[in-house]
Amino acid sequence: MSGVPTFLRKAMPPAPAPKGPVACGSFGLAAQGAAWKYGLQHDRPDNYLLWITRGQGRVIVNGVRRGLSMHSALFLPAGTLFSVDLPNTAQALYLESPAGLTGRLPKDPVHLRIRESLAQAELTGTMDTIQRELAQRRPLLEEAIEAYVALLGVWLNRQMQAGQADESRDTAATRLVRQFAQKVTRDFRTPLAMAAYAEALNVTPTHLSRVCRQTCGKTAADILTERKLHAARIALASPTPAVQIIARDLGFASPAYFTRFVQNHTGLSPTALRAQSRSR
Repeated sequence: MSGVPTFLRKAMPPAPAPKGPVACGSFGLAAQGAAWKYGLQHDRPDNYLLWITRGQGRVIVNGVRRGLSMHSALFLPAGTLFSVDLPNTAQALYLESPAGLTGRLPKDPVHLRIRESLAQAELTGTMDTIQRELAQRRPLLEEAIEAYVALLGVWLNRQMQAGQADESRDTAATRLVRQFAQKVTRDFRTPLAMAAYAEALNVTPTHLSRVCRQTCGKTAADILTERKLHAARIALASPTPAVQIIARDLGFASPAYFTRFVQNHTGLSPTALRAQSRSR
């Protein structure tokens, strides 16, 4: 840049935004006014990294509940069913990046408890740098973001090799709820009821619900309901599509049934919920 004449430097347009929905910042600000976006069971098309810098909370990943303490790093590959419960007193940073941006990130969910101050500073510093890059939009922004996300992948793998991963015990119960979670992320838009999921897993609905309650404190029906409700609220946060289209796409038998479903779980009709979102 030093060799570029001053008049040309001033005329250079800002760099385009990175390809895909790259986002990095304060978890509290992202969740402000819409706690349901994280509090309901859901999966995302992007990779998600959460870094707790103060306080503690809880997370449910693929049907298993875990505690999150200060200096916990949670990486969730795209398509992982999860929810996060962090109180307002907690502080955390998050990063969302497209699934195909780099091949350096882990392929499975990872929960790390970082004890070394150098490793803590490295993660915080890299995420702060990504925030600045996104805000400043300097030339070669896409290349810079891709490099920094790849660097985070290296950091995650180093911590895993250093034994910082907090791995839950693999049991028949956790395997069952993980399989159920994977089926929910794949089929929640269909009319399938919870009993159909249980049948596909070769267990009774009662057993599936009992195991889910043991591993995360929610029944299997709760998990399926939350995933549908999250998708409904995401759709209703935009002015389109029409309510009847949303109902059809989420596997409801009729718009009236969809309206009752939304009203029972939010206290508002779909139309009122959409109007509330627009006003915010």
